[in-house]
Amino acid sequence: MSLRIPFFMLVSYLLTSFNVTATEQADQKLATATFSGGCFWCMEQPFDLLPGVIKTIPGYTGGNTKNPTYKEVSSGTTGHVEAMQIIYSPSMISYEKLLEVFWRNIDPTEGNGQFCDKGNQYRAGIFYHNEEQKRLAEQSKALLEKNKPFTGSIMTFIIAATDFYPAEDKHQNFSRKNPLTYKFYRFTCGRDKRLNELWGKS
Repeated sequence: MSLRIPFFMLVSYLLTSFNVTATEQADQKLATATFSGGCFWCMEQPFDLLPGVIKTIPGYTGGNTKNPTYKEVSSGTTGHVEAMQIIYSPSMISYEKLLEVFWRNIDPTEGNGQFCDKGNQYRAGIFYHNEEQKRLAEQSKALLEKNKPFTGSIMTFIIAATDFYPAEDKHQNFSRKNPLTYKFYRFTCGRDKRLNELWGKS
């Protein structure tokens, strides 16, 4: 026995379903934050752990070459830095919280790289996407300069976001796909040792 549904009922159902979906999508307003802090393998994990972060994307930004490769960026010839783009829900996590996590995962006193990675392609910076992000970033930097628990000037830059190019697939979710390699690299680079010296053990 076949079940026939009147055409007008089917259209009504589809339209209703579409409207609900569109409304739900409109309610879930997402935002983007972009930071650089040395090797993007090590910058992805801290943000992945945060409730409200929808997705993290390692990639390259700040340079002039279109669609740069990892090899080109790591050579320091394209002007890009290794960076992390974060898609998040402002209703669940604030940009201020993302800034707090950013600062705690970099060495703000280094201006030519981060930890064992030296060169402009590993500089730490904040790439703002609008004037509110710019205001909050500058405010957080000024507050840190005033209350920093370490010596040395803050060298971290704050500039407007430019074209962002996602890194190759093998660099996405690297810490989850290659946990042993990730832990070995992080340890030998001295990242956690230096972070503890700057911020204290968490």
